[in-house]
Amino acid sequence: MRVVLAEDLFLLRDGLVRMLEAFGFEIVAAVESGPELTTALAELEPDVAIVDVRLPPSHTDEGLQCALAARRARPGLPVLVLSQHVEQLYARELLADGAGGVGYLLKDRVFDAEQFIDAVRRVAAGGTAMDPQVISRLLSRRAQDEPIGGLTPREREVMELVAQGRSNAAIAAQLVVTERAVAKHTSNIFAKLSLHVSDDDNRRVLAVLAYLEGGRESGADREHGPGNRGRRSE
Repeated sequence: MRVVLAEDLFLLRDGLVRMLEAFGFEIVAAVESGPELTTALAELEPDVAIVDVRLPPSHTDEGLQCALAARRARPGLPVLVLSQHVEQLYARELLADGAGGVGYLLKDRVFDAEQFIDAVRRVAAGGTAMDPQVISRLLSRRAQDEPIGGLTPREREVMELVAQGRSNAAIAAQLVVTERAVAKHTSNIFAKLSLHVSDDDNRRVLAVLAYLEGGRESGADREHGPGNRGRRSE
C-alpha cells in the first residue's frame, strides 16, 4: 500500500516511516510542508495520505486544507489526519462529502502501533477512523439533540464504535454481545437518523456524518447527496 506522509517534526515523521514500513507499507513520500504535500498527492496518487493538521508555512490547518483540496481533485482519496488536540470542526470537514475513506486521530494514538495501523488500513479501505476522544466530546455535546438524543444508551455505545470505524464483529466483541444484536442496534440507529434502505456500508458513513452534525440535516437530503457515491467502508 502506497503512502504519502506529511509531518513537520522530523523525529515523529521518521518514526512513522519506520513503523509503517515495518507493517509492509510503501512510503512514496515523507514531506514536512503544505506545498510539498500538495505536490506529492497530485503527482504520486498514493493509496492513502497520513497528514498532520498543522504544517508550514502557516502552521494553522494547512495540512487539513491540502488534504481536502486533494480529495476534491481526486474524490475518495483516503486521508488520515493527525492532530495534537481535539478539534471537532476538523472531523466535520473531513466527513462533509459523505464519501468515507477518512480518519481523524490524536497524535497520542500513533504510539499504539496496532491501533494506528488498524486505523490506516480502515481508512485506506474506504472506512472511517475517528478518535474516541472526538466521539466522546461530541456524544456529551449532542446528547440532547434530535434525532441523536433519541438513541438509547446502548445505541449510543454502538454509534460511538461505528464512528470509530469498527465492524459489527469488532463491536460485538467489545460490548460482549452477539453480532445479531449489533445488527439490530445499527438498524435502529439508521431508522432513528432517517437513513433509508441503501448500501449498508454507505449508511454507516452517513450515520457518522449525522452524528457529527447533531442530526441537523434530514436523512432524505443525505441519501440524495454526494455521500451516496461513497466507497464501501468495511
